[in-house]
Amino acid sequence: MFDLGSADVMPRPIQRSPLARTLAQSSEFTRALRCAGQDVMVLDRMQDMVVLRRRIWGMPIAMINRADLVAPARLLEILQEEGLRRTPVILSPERPVSDLARLGALPLMTPASVGQLDILPCRDAQRAGLEQKWRNRLVHAEGSSLRITRQNMPLKYDHWLLQADAAQQVKRRYRSWPAALTLAYAKANRGCAKLFEAHEGRETVAGILVLTHSDGATYQIAHSMDRGRALSAHNLLMWQAMNWLADKGIRQLDLGVLNTEDASGLARFKLGTGARVERLGGTWVYWPPLGRRLAPLAALDRKLMGI
Repeated sequence: MFDLGSADVMPRPIQRSPLARTLAQSSEFTRALRCAGQDVMVLDRMQDMVVLRRRIWGMPIAMINRADLVAPARLLEILQEEGLRRTPVILSPERPVSDLARLGALPLMTPASVGQLDILPCRDAQRAGLEQKWRNRLVHAEGSSLRITRQNMPLKYDHWLLQADAAQQVKRRYRSWPAALTLAYAKANRGCAKLFEAHEGRETVAGILVLTHSDGATYQIAHSMDRGRALSAHNLLMWQAMNWLADKGIRQLDLGVLNTEDASGLARFKLGTGARVERLGGTWVYWPPLGRRLAPLAALDRKLMGI
């Protein structure tokens, strides 16, 4: 079990809001997975829930990520009906689900917290929601010589933002999407992978990639050079992205996991946008042959899993 919580950079109380469909449960993500040649199942009886199928050490695994599990017992039944009777299922629900322990799912990882930003149609209201220090940096960037551009993500493996993201993953020892999946998303969903870049003269000093899906969006990749940080380019890029999303009718931006231990500065940046802190449902594993017989073990970690 891993505990991913820290209150140091989370001043707001955790709240819940009406759910926009998450990236991992979107039709756009399904198209990207299929474009990349990955095995994916869509459960139409569970409101088109996306189930990713992989092999780990030769064993078939089913994975359901960021889904709103309103009927977990029925979901597990449907998975068996779809031929996954002996396949372990990794479940990472969007919200804590108390029934998972009762059904015999075992906790693997305690819930992380994510930042969710409401995108408002009124720019003045959106700006008023920014924290003061964040707004001051935005004003600093707006008064600089920075120039912001926006375009569809180029379908190039050697694009500087993808290269910088790959290097950052190695340096900070974490894993995110492979470049192939990012490019598959851009290819399969034309116009839904939007690249914002900040330039000083002819030099690109920062960039962010935002993925849109239905009426939601996800802050996917970001990187800033030293000069970009000095000019607060990241704040200006985010603000321009927020305005563009509002114009497109997007109502919520998922800022991703708030890692308060290894990336506290980034967590502060995300919260400075006025984002809420929302707790996910943790990660569980369910193995159909044992089912409810594992429920007593799961019950030991109910408090850690937020249920």
